[in-house]
Amino acid sequence: MSIKAVFFDLGGVIVRTEYQAPRQHLAERLDMEYDDLVRIVFDSDSAQKATVGDVTSADHWATVMKRLKRPGSEMQTIRDEFFAGDIVDRELLDFIRSLRGDYKTGLISNAFDDLRTFIVREKFDDAFDHMVISAEVGAAKPGARIFQIALDQLEVSPKEAVFVDDFQENIEGCEKLGIKGIHFKDPQIALQELKTLL
Repeated sequence: MSIKAVFFDLGGVIVRTEYQAPRQHLAERLDMEYDDLVRIVFDSDSAQKATVGDVTSADHWATVMKRLKRPGSEMQTIRDEFFAGDIVDRELLDFIRSLRGDYKTGLISNAFDDLRTFIVREKFDDAFDHMVISAEVGAAKPGARIFQIALDQLEVSPKEAVFVDDFQENIEGCEKLGIKGIHFKDPQIALQELKTLL
């Protein structure tokens, strides 16, 4: 069966932390390890809740500030510094846009409730027919439900879809449903694999 839909992850694929220095400087300024800082933002209990929409992104960041023992007034500065090394891969987005017409395109992202606002602000919501954001649908990768929601939105079967993600567990999750997975490590290699499939 031929591919009709291509899904992409966001963090680690379209938006990547290309420069560790700002986050490293922030960790040093807060007198903590880089990995511990990342864990509090992305892997803590409040992060897990924000990922499935049980708490808002603002609530999660308020919890982060408490754990960092910093006043709420510093929240925006710390957030900005934490994400300062992230880049939006505009070339990859142009490629995704070029697929539209021949293929349906979708986003499947484990993210907080403010992601859609970020995407609209950065002006790349036009790259996708549909965006499935975990906080909005109450389900996260690698669970089957978020993938099924994405398939239903684009009206394709698992065999008609391919998904690009940087986490192996998410690739295994989509492949359990019958979606073809591409493990993203390098943009050029991933795109070459994708082009071979299409």
